[in-house]
Amino acid sequence: MTTTDALFAVPGVLSAEELARTARFVADCQAPDGQIPWYPGGHCDPWNHVEAAMGLTVAGHHEAARAAYRWLARAQLGDGSWFNYYLGERVRDARLDTNVCAYVAVGVYHHLLATGDESLAAELWPTIERAVDFVLAHQRPDGTVTWSLDAQGRSEGYALLTGSSSVFLSVRCAATLARALGRERPDWLVAAGRLGHAIAHHPGAFAPKNEFAMDWYYPVLGGALTGERAAQRLEGGVERHVMEGLGVRCVSTNDWVTAAETAECALALDATGATNLALELFALTSRHRREDGAYWTGLAYPGAVTFPHREVTTYTAAAVLLAADALTSRTGAAGLFRHDESPLAPVEDLAEPGCAAQRV
Repeated sequence: MTTTDALFAVPGVLSAEELARTARFVADCQAPDGQIPWYPGGHCDPWNHVEAAMGLTVAGHHEAARAAYRWLARAQLGDGSWFNYYLGERVRDARLDTNVCAYVAVGVYHHLLATGDESLAAELWPTIERAVDFVLAHQRPDGTVTWSLDAQGRSEGYALLTGSSSVFLSVRCAATLARALGRERPDWLVAAGRLGHAIAHHPGAFAPKNEFAMDWYYPVLGGALTGERAAQRLEGGVERHVMEGLGVRCVSTNDWVTAAETAECALALDATGATNLALELFALTSRHRREDGAYWTGLAYPGAVTFPHREVTTYTAAAVLLAADALTSRTGAAGLFRHDESPLAPVEDLAEPGCAAQRV
């Protein structure tokens, strides 16, 4: 299979060859050891590294994607974690972010769905199990997950909504992988149930970061909010977070549109079944596109000035590839985020003892 054969056009937005160029940009940035930095010579963080690998997977670059996951396995610390940022073989930031550490489970399960090949999942199972156990060791009594440990190993005293929403998805993917491999981990589903309840019913349990677009759409994209509540949340944030005809603001207080947030928000809309709206939003990422298939990270308005200056990023390109796959239903992983056809193991809404929140 050629790379172009692995993709097809997003009607009215991108041709198959254009998507193939975007995938080649990501692949060309990958280091020989499998690490995928933000851009050539830049740093790498494990979360965006996984997103880049997922983009490579849907584009048919399967060997490159497997090399990316194997780099994670080699770089994993003994307790199951990864440092926040790497610059080549050096550690640039020694913080341990729980969300960053959990996301490998999403990537490997996504690879299984896209390829139908369980061999990588079986190979990476010890890596995933250590990572998820590390993350859930930092689940708090209210069900939320502490967002990070500092460079001295001290746990931060609060949880983040975006991070916990992503952890919720990661733990569900890990539990589903466990089931597929005959390694049942029902305790992970219990932890996901507690975390999902906190996200859905206790927004005050998280540090206030409402200005960030990801706090708006990630509870939906991660699957903790579904149905009418998900649709209402997305509809209620459009005026604040979307610049009409331009895309999604990364931070609502600035007229700075980022292509990754725009593509991910399109994924969240598609997850709720609002595919036409998702396609309209996704089309706006074309404002960031370069001829070589890369995407400017952000554009600041009114002048459409690149910010950071002339920066293109692998995770941005990967977010576009993932949204394109979802909107065209091309691979077996296209429905991973969709609520009505989710392949993930079901999770109960598990309230903490004494919780007075009303179930919806």
